[in-house]
Amino acid sequence: MTETLFREDAYLQSCEATVTGVSERGVVLNRSVFYPQGGGQPGDRGVLETRDGRRVVISDTLKGDQGDIVHVPHPDTPPLSVGEQVNATVDWERRYRHMRMHTCLHLLCSLVDAGVTGGAVGSDRGRLDFDLPEATLDKADLSEALNGLIARDLPVLARWISAQTLAERPELVRTMSVQPPMDQGDVRLIDITSVDLQPCGGTHVARTGEIGPVVVSKIEKKSRHNRRVVVRFVG
Repeated sequence: MTETLFREDAYLQSCEATVTGVSERGVVLNRSVFYPQGGGQPGDRGVLETRDGRRVVISDTLKGDQGDIVHVPHPDTPPLSVGEQVNATVDWERRYRHMRMHTCLHLLCSLVDAGVTGGAVGSDRGRLDFDLPEATLDKADLSEALNGLIARDLPVLARWISAQTLAERPELVRTMSVQPPMDQGDVRLIDITSVDLQPCGGTHVARTGEIGPVVVSKIEKKSRHNRRVVVRFVG
């Protein structure tokens, strides 16, 4: 099982690690700062550098078996062997934009009283799909409310609860089709103070003020019970 350093410190950009597995899928490390694709957030990109100076460009990061994280090398990069020591460095500019947008989508979720049917985090924009049969959302109103929450510079905290506790509080789960991520029976909650509390395994900024200005650029009907809200960064 790969030690997930990003869960404890999303701002950690690099770490020393040991290669524990190499396969057609990619490279497994004993510990990593790379976030694997999941929960609508893309997998990280970056570089693994060996002690002798070889640089392996990582083009994607995925979830593997039994808690492993698979770092997918770009084609034609130098091979690695089990036991090698590497310095793993994430593409921080891209990751930080994902952190800002993912946190912004939690704020958006707090403003819409409906179940979430889907979502995606991007480096420039993100979206959430809501179970809303009627056109009750307004772009200007949502944009104003989002930027108001961002400007309050609210703390964003992570804490863990047991699966049993979550079962006793089903209202915490906003996603309708995806089960909350669990780690050995525990569930990680993201708590935006006094605004939003829900299970999430993604990476987030420490305060909402880091998100920066955003705008709701589109609200569209995707199906009879599905309204898509698209948010993008301004500037």
